[in-house]
Amino acid sequence: MVAQNVQRVLPYTAEQLFDLAADVESYTEYLPWWKSARIRKRDSNGYWTDQVLGLGPIRVRFGSRTILQRPKRIDVISADFPFRQFRLSWTFEPQPGYACIVTVFAEFELRLAVLQRIYDRVLPNAVVDIMAAFEARAAALYKRVNEPT
Repeated sequence: MVAQNVQRVLPYTAEQLFDLAADVESYTEYLPWWKSARIRKRDSNGYWTDQVLGLGPIRVRFGSRTILQRPKRIDVISADFPFRQFRLSWTFEPQPGYACIVTVFAEFELRLAVLQRIYDRVLPNAVVDIMAAFEARAAALYKRVNEPT
């Protein structure tokens, strides 16, 4: 079982950061491992997504369920191959002074030992990398809410 947790204080609103994290179909534009993400079905609480992740020549396809609790929390779960279990959670805590604490927590277990070894070698800090890409994307898309106009 792999579990990783990263937290940052970012100068954007919880709503802006929630919308960015919830936009899974744009992940391919800024997250290097996401090769494809397509929402196949939506409901009032979230959506089901077909995703493809790439690690070098290896492509991993899986489906996931995303539960949205705007603007406070996003939970993504899957038990599709190659995962025995997968959970990714985003939380957004508004702070005084127009900032937001963003936390990303990932916990997963792969079904195949060979994939687990590849993951451990290639992506030992995956959640740190996801947060860094997310932070850079927020900076590119949004004006810092505490900057003068």
